[in-house]
Amino acid sequence: MPMPFMFEKPLGMRDSLPLLYERKKNLRLAVSGEFEAWGYQFIETPALEYYETIGEASSIQNQQMFKLLDQQGDTVVLRPDMTAPIARVAASKLLKQQVPVRLAYSANVYRAQQKEGGRAAEFEQIGIETIGDGTISADSEIISLLISSLKKAGFTKFQISIGHIGFIQQLMLDILGREDRVSQLSNYLIERNYVGYRDHINSLALANIDKQRLIDILDLKGTENILEKAGALLEHNRGAEKLNELAQLMQQLKEYGAEQYVSLDLTLMNTISYYSGIVFEVYAEGVNFPVGNGGRYNSLLKKFGRDTPATGFALRVDRLIEAMGTLKDQAEIECVIFTPERKQDALKLVNERRAGGSRIAMQDLNGIGDLDSFTKNYSEVHYFIGAPGKDETP
Repeated sequence: MPMPFMFEKPLGMRDSLPLLYERKKNLRLAVSGEFEAWGYQFIETPALEYYETIGEASSIQNQQMFKLLDQQGDTVVLRPDMTAPIARVAASKLLKQQVPVRLAYSANVYRAQQKEGGRAAEFEQIGIETIGDGTISADSEIISLLISSLKKAGFTKFQISIGHIGFIQQLMLDILGREDRVSQLSNYLIERNYVGYRDHINSLALANIDKQRLIDILDLKGTENILEKAGALLEHNRGAEKLNELAQLMQQLKEYGAEQYVSLDLTLMNTISYYSGIVFEVYAEGVNFPVGNGGRYNSLLKKFGRDTPATGFALRVDRLIEAMGTLKDQAEIECVIFTPERKQDALKLVNERRAGGSRIAMQDLNGIGDLDSFTKNYSEVHYFIGAPGKDETP
């Protein structure tokens, strides 16, 4: 009798079978190669981190963290994101050598899910961080690198929405007056609940002109022409410097030839609280969720004793795979099937094909149960069966 959980996996965990693994590998190679071409160096961090450092710095909700106790009684977590661990490493080691630093990573992160959520609890992120550079040039570089990486991986239909958390927070604070009221209203934008956003504004004890200013935020989407409209919503020009940053960014993205892939969305907010300035999300055709996101987080490194600006992005490998569409029925792998007396002949062909860059397997005919089912797994099959010179397909 089988054990109850013999074939089950923990909630939100997934297997990657060979064809899916191969697609992930090829995607990873294409993107990581572009990162390296732009001067970024890869880094690895532990899967387990202390809760009091990385857990609290990550801004991922407590209930989404996998927590454990180590043998010393300290609480550790499976890393819920990669930005906080890299900030820890940079603050403790790398920033002593040079500023700025350009770092890249490809790693699994872990976020516990509710049973009814249906989302991945373990997923791979591949991304970059630029630490120690507070210029708009750094922001335009990472967005341009994001575009270039997606194109290298074969994507042509994607769009990046760019916003500025500092602008929205300043505007809302001027009107609402308190941080808790700003946070409450911001949640509607985070959830993309625009009906709830309007209803909440209408329930507030505000002047009609201020209610209208808040509602007009919903129209701040499109090209850089919306920046003038956004400026008209400000009081005493507070927050104008944030709009100027966006104007500079859009101009620099044009210099990279990236304008066709980007647009402005000043309603853009994020659940991760360490983002403080320019933020962005990237969408690909065929996927309803963002396949990546990023932005500026100038205050995060203060938690590790370094007052250093930083920006970066992460791509969700599983969502990019979904955007690629249906997997192939078989891998591009050849196979040589041989009988023992022809093994040397088979080995000679295999060595020649491998030296030429082919992927090719060797299989003894006596180890095959169903020949038809076996050969369906290969793009091409060669046979060395029977006496020399008598090769034939069974």
